[in-house]
Amino acid sequence: MTRHLLPRTAPEPRLGRWDSWSLAAALVTILFWASAFAGVRASLQEFGPGPLALYRFLVASLALGGYALVARIPPPPARLLLPVTLVSLVGITAYHLLLNYGQVTVPAGTASIIIAVVPVMTALLSLALGQERLSPVGWVGSLVSLGGVLLIVLGRGQSVEFTGGALLVLGSALASALYFVLQKPLLAQVRPLQFTVWSLMTGTVPMLVFAPELLRVWGQAPLSAHLTVVYIGLFPAALAYLTWSYAISRVGAAACTNLMYITPVLATLIAYLWLGERPTRMTLLGGAVALGGVVLVNTLGRRPAREVTKQGS
Repeated sequence: MTRHLLPRTAPEPRLGRWDSWSLAAALVTILFWASAFAGVRASLQEFGPGPLALYRFLVASLALGGYALVARIPPPPARLLLPVTLVSLVGITAYHLLLNYGQVTVPAGTASIIIAVVPVMTALLSLALGQERLSPVGWVGSLVSLGGVLLIVLGRGQSVEFTGGALLVLGSALASALYFVLQKPLLAQVRPLQFTVWSLMTGTVPMLVFAPELLRVWGQAPLSAHLTVVYIGLFPAALAYLTWSYAISRVGAAACTNLMYITPVLATLIAYLWLGERPTRMTLLGGAVALGGVVLVNTLGRRPAREVTKQGS
């Protein structure tokens, strides 16, 4: 019965066409991901960056592990276990550890703006691997977007600690872009939902190195802190990854990625309401520039490699 939850392939005619279910799944993901920045920032007050990552993804792994048992989601084929593990070390382990350590000094809204350049980094990495090409507009958009991030990272009036943290967040954005690019050939052999479940659980394993530190601070944290970590583990991690995989399987990655433009806006608003964070003028200026570049790259600047080949350019 549960096998119907995992169709081997999504119906091809639906790819690129939004329906109510796929749109709802994508919007749920964006909302939860936007709230994660404030949730992480709030939790760092009680847990260190490493223990927080472990705690959060233990919660997510338990939830997804239970779902995998109920839905009978098998592990990837043996020949793909090593590639899936290596990709997960980059996209789950490295991404979330770098982001957590960066958010020690970087406000939640600012971190979300830096992470918003992931589509630009993904386009540049795809270019290097021959998966797609950038038009002249795409190159301009890439430079504009990266320039906006530099305004944030190196803007006047920021402390050395902020700059170092912003660079860590930028490193997490690079890890996320690598994750998206490197998983493409794997998703040709593994169903998106199957990959997502096992990738997240695999990426949690290296975080166990922080278990002794997590045990030391566990009993000292108030109930509210535990509830916050459970929230960011169950919803922005476990559920959001599942809904994102569902949306991608229905309409494709490109269409879903376009919705990520609103993540920094939501994240900044949530951080203001939850934490009282007010973005600086430099952050707002750099964010506007960076998001403008992202929009250029993902609307007018990207072309599949095969299209370029046909055109002879």
